[in-house]
Amino acid sequence: MQLAQTLLKEDLQHIESCFRQYLTSDVPLIRQMSDYILASGGKRIRPVLLLLCARLSGYNGEHRYPLASVIEFIHTATLLHDDVVDGATLRRGQVAANVTWGNDIAVLVGDYLFARCFEMMVDFCDRRIMQVLANTTSLMAQGEVVQLINSGDLSLDEERYLSVVRSKTAALFSATCRCAAILGQLSAEKEEDLAGFGMHLGVAFQLVDDALDYVADQNESGKLLGRDLAEGKMTLPLIHSLRHCQGEERQQVSGILAKGQLHAEDLAFVQNLINRYDGIGYTQRQADSYVKQACLRLQGFPDSPARQALVELAESAVHRRS
Repeated sequence: MQLAQTLLKEDLQHIESCFRQYLTSDVPLIRQMSDYILASGGKRIRPVLLLLCARLSGYNGEHRYPLASVIEFIHTATLLHDDVVDGATLRRGQVAANVTWGNDIAVLVGDYLFARCFEMMVDFCDRRIMQVLANTTSLMAQGEVVQLINSGDLSLDEERYLSVVRSKTAALFSATCRCAAILGQLSAEKEEDLAGFGMHLGVAFQLVDDALDYVADQNESGKLLGRDLAEGKMTLPLIHSLRHCQGEERQQVSGILAKGQLHAEDLAFVQNLINRYDGIGYTQRQADSYVKQACLRLQGFPDSPARQALVELAESAVHRRS
């Protein structure tokens, strides 16, 4: 993302100021928690996507800043709610907000972020952008529910898994790129190309996340190793391995998921199983394929620093280590 960071240096500084401006509140606890969330940083990949796609679309107006903030707030609100549902203890290497302030406060501040997004959109968004983001937040919520239903289901296949990924993760990537195209008043065809780029990139991003859950350096990634497994989430490295493993191995995985508590020896068994059947390699290859499909959707746009930065961002998304 080096080219994007160089191109957008001033824009990203402006975005950070916008975050703080738009998260003002008369409630001290909301201000305190908002500051904590913002200070944790994160990749800001969605605001970066919005800004780069806006440039690619020829839009340089002021609305890109509050729109980038809205999209990041939607993402942050879902993380707050997800951490409560999952019982997470870490987020981006820090103690999760639900641990620091409790589940009740985390949920309510997530609700506040969603409400703040609607307030902001009324001020600057046209009807189409509001419709895109409203539909996307609904789709994301449905994806989270389906993922919860699928917990511990050893019969979950790759297509059903990918359907959840498209809803809960890739949909917001796609909506981000589509909103930029709407700002730039692109043709319907070009709008679909940018939305398709975001969808493929979002799937690839989640696939890499799922692989890292089994192999990442915890100090580098800021995530607990095996967190998905502990929560009963069936992700592609395990789904692929279960397609090829023996009956006894499947039974042992089933027993591990049924425990409701992950022990070190359980994680080691599943990691060995995934290594044996190339679950990480398969997931990485699928992510690479989705990135290639994403970059193909940009070929109809003239070559420019913004397009080059989007390609670089996509390629770096599948070679990250956190």
